Amino acid sequence: MASSLRQQLFRVKPVPRDGGESGSQLKRSIGLVPLTMIGVGGTIGTGIFFILSEAVPIAGPAVIWSFIIAGLVAGLSVLCYAELASSVPVSGSSYSYAYSTLGELPAMGVAACLLLEYGVSTAAVAVGWSQYVNQLVNNLFGFQFPPELLYAPEEGGIINLPAVILIALCCLLLIRGTTHSVVTNTVMVVIKIAVLLFFVAVGITGWNIDHFANFAPFGLGGIMTGAGIIFFSFVGLDAVATAGDEAKNPRRNLPIALITALILVTTVYVLVAVTALGAQATEDFDGQSAGLSAILENIVGASWPGTVVAAGAVISIFSVTLVVLYGQTRILFTMSRDGMAPKIFSRVNPRTGTPIANTIIVSVIVAILAGVLPINFLAEMTSIGTLAAFTVVSIAVMVLRHREPDLERKFKVPLYPVIPILSIIGCLWIIKDLRPITIIVFAIWTALVLVWYYFTGRKNSVLGRRIDTGMIVLVGPGRYRLGSSEGELYDGGELEESEDRVAPHK
Repeated sequence: MASSLRQQLFRVKPVPRDGGESGSQLKRSIGLVPLTMIGVGGTIGTGIFFILSEAVPIAGPAVIWSFIIAGLVAGLSVLCYAELASSVPVSGSSYSYAYSTLGELPAMGVAACLLLEYGVSTAAVAVGWSQYVNQLVNNLFGFQFPPELLYAPEEGGIINLPAVILIALCCLLLIRGTTHSVVTNTVMVVIKIAVLLFFVAVGITGWNIDHFANFAPFGLGGIMTGAGIIFFSFVGLDAVATAGDEAKNPRRNLPIALITALILVTTVYVLVAVTALGAQATEDFDGQSAGLSAILENIVGASWPGTVVAAGAVISIFSVTLVVLYGQTRILFTMSRDGMAPKIFSRVNPRTGTPIANTIIVSVIVAILAGVLPINFLAEMTSIGTLAAFTVVSIAVMVLRHREPDLERKFKVPLYPVIPILSIIGCLWIIKDLRPITIIVFAIWTALVLVWYYFTGRKNSVLGRRIDTGMIVLVGPGRYRLGSSEGELYDGGELEESEDRVAPHK
């Protein structure tokens, strides 16, 4: 008998107890260090190389506090991610966590956040990359891209061609295979940290304490709005959780990678922000392209330091784009496997072990966004998607603690439930200071995804089909009844049965 509408909307996907989803065709090839580098690679570069020109005019020198507040809220959320990653170690990040705790409809709401967060942030990062490519080729060869091929139509151009080229290069690398991608990313992360430390070492020589005289010209409101813009710089941390099906020993390694990446990222961000503000007056940040390169060139009076930073930024932002594009494809892969997205997104090429069609489709859409939209709008849209996803993860921790207190957890949020509650409050506090147009567009986008779910995803749900056909009967969280027996359900794949028709407890 078919389930009632309420049962359909809030049916909960049972928590896998064998360390991941059964039936996954993805290879477990990512160890602890590469996992950590996914978090660092997907984060450092997303903001610090170009977000100062967007945030400093809004917050002034107090943008330092914007970074700290954004990092603190991200840190509270990362602790919640770490617990869920250790207990629900699957791909799909907060979408999968919501599906296993809150139900199918809330999971699709989170999916809307993630699709926005990853797709838009990839485009935003690619737009920032084009600024540094232009600076680099100008310093090295005396050539600059014509404005028509460097800016979005709203900014007076036709298309941001370098951004489109970057997406295409990342697409080709991801198609080759995950192992190639994570090794490339690890190398690029080492380079980008070295370049940023070089910026700090040179930039500190131009220190001027007077630049901090009018520290918070726009008050707390400016600081919080700055935090909202900056928050998209932490989107790469979430990418660690999208690798659940490809991580080795995921219950142990995912939480460690998340926390280690957060510490590294926040430390580097604050160091660079303080150095940049000490070296350049606040009013000079407004509208500045390739800002970190320009700061060093002004201090030294020569182009070579700026060239070094520009080269580092080109490599750095390439790795960010690679990681975030990877995360987007893995979220769609997981949704497709659950029946929540078209099947083409979960088709894996047997030779490369990657979802090639998925990667190409996502890359084309992101390239269009990067080519025609300005960076400030993209940054805010990414922030609200990230904040909404972080909020749901914090709620999911509390729900799962209550519903399955005995579930294996390699990591537990300290000071529970204080930290999840503070995480929720922090996210909502930042969201309220975003521009109304950002919140309106986000609401419309989420509504469209939920409409898609109601008319299509709900009917194609793998979990729903098994329930409605009587193949399984859910009798509790993570439990099903098959005939007169009970067992456990692991994803939408094959049911495992022992001789007495009971799936063995793993």
